[in-house]
Amino acid sequence: MSLAAAPALVRLPVWRARFVLVVFLAAFAVLVARSVYLQAMKTDFLQEKGEARYSRVLEVPATRGRVLDRNGEALAVSTPVKSIWVIPADVRANAGTKTKLARLLGLDTRELAKKLAETDRDFVYLKRQVSPDTAEKVDALGVSGVYQQPEYRRYYPGGEVTAHLVGFTGVDDIGQEGIELAYQSSLGGKPGSRRVIKDRLGRIVEDVESIRVAQDGKDLTLSIDSKIQSLAYSALKDAVAAHRAKAGAIVALDVRTGEVLALADVPSYNPNNRARLTGAQLRNRALTDSFEPGSTLKPFTIALALELGRVTPRTLLQTGAGRFAIGGYTIHDSHKEGTLTVAQVIQVSSNVGAAKIALELPRDQMWEMFSRVGFGVSPELGFPGESAGKLRAWKSWRPIEQATMAYGHGIAVSLMQLAHAYTVFARDGELVPLTLLRTATPAHGERVVSAQTAREVRKMLELAVQPGGTGPRARIMGWRVAGKTGTAHKQENGGYAADKYIASFVGFAPASAPRILIAVMIDEPDVALDYYGGLVAAPVFARVMQGALRMLNVPHDAPLEPLDRPGDGDEAKEST
Repeated sequence: MSLAAAPALVRLPVWRARFVLVVFLAAFAVLVARSVYLQAMKTDFLQEKGEARYSRVLEVPATRGRVLDRNGEALAVSTPVKSIWVIPADVRANAGTKTKLARLLGLDTRELAKKLAETDRDFVYLKRQVSPDTAEKVDALGVSGVYQQPEYRRYYPGGEVTAHLVGFTGVDDIGQEGIELAYQSSLGGKPGSRRVIKDRLGRIVEDVESIRVAQDGKDLTLSIDSKIQSLAYSALKDAVAAHRAKAGAIVALDVRTGEVLALADVPSYNPNNRARLTGAQLRNRALTDSFEPGSTLKPFTIALALELGRVTPRTLLQTGAGRFAIGGYTIHDSHKEGTLTVAQVIQVSSNVGAAKIALELPRDQMWEMFSRVGFGVSPELGFPGESAGKLRAWKSWRPIEQATMAYGHGIAVSLMQLAHAYTVFARDGELVPLTLLRTATPAHGERVVSAQTAREVRKMLELAVQPGGTGPRARIMGWRVAGKTGTAHKQENGGYAADKYIASFVGFAPASAPRILIAVMIDEPDVALDYYGGLVAAPVFARVMQGALRMLNVPHDAPLEPLDRPGDGDEAKEST
């Protein structure tokens, strides 16, 4: 086509070109201004966005303090583990790899898929506290978006033997039960934090700075002796099984220092594997459960009568045919005893004798005696769920209630309270404060009764474990023992169960210079077998006391001669 035939070129107006130029210049100016504003005025914003792509602040876990026994043996330690977490939107893996990942972590494939589907979240745990070996296998899969975080998992070497005492921590390493809960503030420590730079695969390439230094928890040394604890648990477990009982508890104290040397409960649980743990298994019955102590309370009634000068150990009491009527109610003895001395009331455990003594005492002073030895008041050991028991105000006592309280009915105590109260007789009249922590110094007690009264009751308690008493099965070769049996109907649904009992025994040795005090409670022994405290609980006391005295190398105060063990029915049965 010729040039002559070509269409004429269109000439644009000059103003349009200038307008376009102005628009471009204005846009450029806006961009420059925005850049200056962001980089000079809003630097924090850009730094925050930039650092978000490569900088991370990681928590540095604090190592939880160890729980140790009095000899330095570990009862609770922390071991390093890993937790596996993901950024769901960043995960890139095929179905086969996801299946392998689920299998390694013990997850169902549907559960894993559900976690990975939470793409609107930047942090999702896949599994907490996996072993280092498992963490290495997960890392070997090379799945993008899957990360690991160092943590600690608690391990309990004593297992079920110390479970109720030490307790356990949760998945976040925070105390949930027992000592772990009671001393969380000192054991737990404070986690720290540090800033790091990660590459696009999530690997740390540079440790930038420490923001806050982690403060490790402090070790805690308990008063518990692991050997005595193990012996106590074993003896208690055997007794519960042998008598087909519902449960049992035992407490051992050092009467010089007030230290708790052993505290065990049956049934127990394994704190290292709590998959099938139930609430009932968690109860530390020695501290949280209260029960009517039965005849183990008689020594306190008689101690008050001695202290007030109303009786002496040789004062005679007429118990008649073993029946005593008070306002339409009748108190019974298990045997017809006739005339008894006050000492024999303890020896054969006469309800009638104890009731008659109680009715000669002022109600307010009887209440004060029970209160001063710790009944109705929490032991204040700092343990979660400590029971204060039940001690009603004296003004509400009717004569029958005052009489029955003399032999442990109408009052409720925990086993720890009962053991604590008996330190009055082991410490020449002083109530020693108790502790779960190791101490190197003798404790200073509060005087409750005179030393003379305490020693007179102690002699009566020695009679109770001799032939003719209710607890000869508590005797041990080489040491003199003082103690008292208890058998009480179990309270249930506002009344007393006809065929359910609490069998108990409290005592100490050597009687000449008491060192160790042990209290045993067996809940619901099978009545078709034996259910008296002298038959069920006293043998547990003897086994643990003999072993503990040997372990502590306590000097003998009796001949090293074999004891004549009573046959069935040879010992007196305490009245219930």
